[in-house]
Amino acid sequence: MHEVSLCESTLEIIEKQAKQHGVKRVTGVWLELGALSCVEESSLHFCFDIVCRGTIADGCKLHIIHIPAKAWCWDCSSEVEISQHEAQCPKCQGFSLRIDSGDSLQIKELEVE
Repeated sequence: MHEVSLCESTLEIIEKQAKQHGVKRVTGVWLELGALSCVEESSLHFCFDIVCRGTIADGCKLHIIHIPAKAWCWDCSSEVEISQHEAQCPKCQGFSLRIDSGDSLQIKELEVE
């Protein structure tokens, strides 16, 4: 369950930013979750709640922004959206895809008091 380590890393970043800006409490976090990130959303919510207990982000609301994955198809020279690794091109059904984005997890926004 790599979601625990992802949440711990996310909390470290949140705490660092909060300290830097003199924030007393973080009430909301928006994370961009790529379609190919291999992160289970329900596990992420569960782990985030546990990791944040007793911290500046205790009780913080986690918001997930889903980001589609984009790839370049070498067969039809098109940029396409895909939803899984080893996908076919939705335009030409080719398998020569270069994944360009959609495999990341990133903090987009913090709501603070």
